[in-house]
Amino acid sequence: MAEVTLRPPRNLADPRAIAWWTVQSFLLAVPLAAAAVAGYWFFAPHSPALGFAVAALAAACLLLAALAPRACYRVQRWEITDEAVYVRSGWLTHTWRVAPMSRIQTVDTARGPVQRLFGLADVTVTTASSAGAIKIEALDHELAAELAARLTAITQATPGDAT
Repeated sequence: MAEVTLRPPRNLADPRAIAWWTVQSFLLAVPLAAAAVAGYWFFAPHSPALGFAVAALAAACLLLAALAPRACYRVQRWEITDEAVYVRSGWLTHTWRVAPMSRIQTVDTARGPVQRLFGLADVTVTTASSAGAIKIEALDHELAAELAARLTAITQATPGDAT
């Protein structure tokens, strides 16, 4: 039996993912920062210490929204071989997921409205695992369609019942 070594998957998300994730982050961070500032302005006593804390919170939200997508892009990787689907993600805790082709039950693609603006799509590989589906995020939408077709062909040709 050949020895298998775990190595990082080769492929990164599409570079447009950084912009998409940044938009998503700001859609969450801007209202959060605005709510903190508005709450301080309208409802809290105007102490300098509290004002500084609110300003720091708002700045941290916006800074995280700007930097987190770049960090996510650097660590998120994927690869598909004839034997399995490999995905690695996570900043502090790296999570490696490997799904053998014989365990794949369904392959789905999804494109949300903001993703469509950036020409991106996600591929979700559902397996017989209790850990849940494996998601390959932020791919070029044409590549995502090709991967879904390739995975479907490989799993149909792979012996086993995916349970």
